[in-house]
Amino acid sequence: VNNGWLLRNLHANGASFFFICIYLHIGRGLYYGSFLYKETWNTGIILLFLVMATAFMGYVLPWGQMSFWGATVITNLLSAAPYIGNDLVQWIWGGFSVDNATLTRFFSFHFVFPFAIAGASMIHLLFLHQTGSSNPTGLNQNLDKVPFHPYFSYKDLLGFVIL
Repeated sequence: VNNGWLLRNLHANGASFFFICIYLHIGRGLYYGSFLYKETWNTGIILLFLVMATAFMGYVLPWGQMSFWGATVITNLLSAAPYIGNDLVQWIWGGFSVDNATLTRFFSFHFVFPFAIAGASMIHLLFLHQTGSSNPTGLNQNLDKVPFHPYFSYKDLLGFVIL
């Protein structure tokens, strides 16, 4: 692939920048007390785990020594789960050790998980628009609210189309 090195580096560094944005978002949420809105917070935690899983699977894809042993160590952590741990690890591996079947599964999941992340993001935004966003003052600002639909739904749709 022409300039494949550039695309790969942009993808890897873009993921790192994305995580910086996520950590800033989580820090803002902790500072402003957004964890009090349980549905929004919990969907955000699910999103965090999905993004971390996607990043981990992308880390394994170059299939070097670091990624091989990273996959071996991290997936073996799941064997600590009672009763299902070993079966879960073997299912993820696609056999009894990390090999080509594991790489194929990780590639498939690395492709599919962003669609799950997009769906979970929409659910996260749905809960956010129902509860309202946290603000630095901590005061309830329900006095001059504008209805979400059609005003902000079109704005969100436009932003999604631009991305």
